[in-house]
Amino acid sequence: MRTFLVALTGLGVLYRLFLREPILMWGATKAEAAATLPGDELLEEADGIATRAIGIAAPPAAVWPWIAQIGPSPRGGAYTYDWIENLLGLDMHSADHVLSAFQHPQVGDTIGYGYNRMRVERVEPEHVLAWCSEDGNWVWTFILESRDGSTRLISRNRFRLPIFTARLGMVPMEPASLVMERKMLRGIKRRAERLHLQGVAPSEGNPK
Repeated sequence: MRTFLVALTGLGVLYRLFLREPILMWGATKAEAAATLPGDELLEEADGIATRAIGIAAPPAAVWPWIAQIGPSPRGGAYTYDWIENLLGLDMHSADHVLSAFQHPQVGDTIGYGYNRMRVERVEPEHVLAWCSEDGNWVWTFILESRDGSTRLISRNRFRLPIFTARLGMVPMEPASLVMERKMLRGIKRRAERLHLQGVAPSEGNPK
């Protein structure tokens, strides 16, 4: 038992020293990860922060529709591994077209993610969308930065872990979240770039 605990402790140390930062900062620069971003004010004292990012060869106007409609059915899903999310009962079905009914999120709107209910707390169309969990322990923000006709999309998760079991649960959750979020960011990139190349404004139709 003692040998097992020593080995487990050693693995934990190695994870923190060499793996945790790349996992929590996938695609993001050190400057982006260290920056104070919109939405951070919703949870100032965080036990953990994940900042992940991707460059998209399309303007924010082609990226925003996919962010605005994220959520379980009948919304647009999360553009990641639907089958994994649906094993957890999240009812996610990633859309490949813009859903006009969900293009105007408002502060106070709520979205259910299993036992988590998220409330929209900050909306700046084509720039910021931030959700906060009902218990106040999780804030998820998307920031769209315009860069010469392209977009830098940053996803930031800030979380508080008030009990031991929550802290313990984050050990497997962090690498698992990378797998899901990397797929999501790439899914948004693909959809936004296609929408931009088609030259169809989101309000003009729902390209498939």
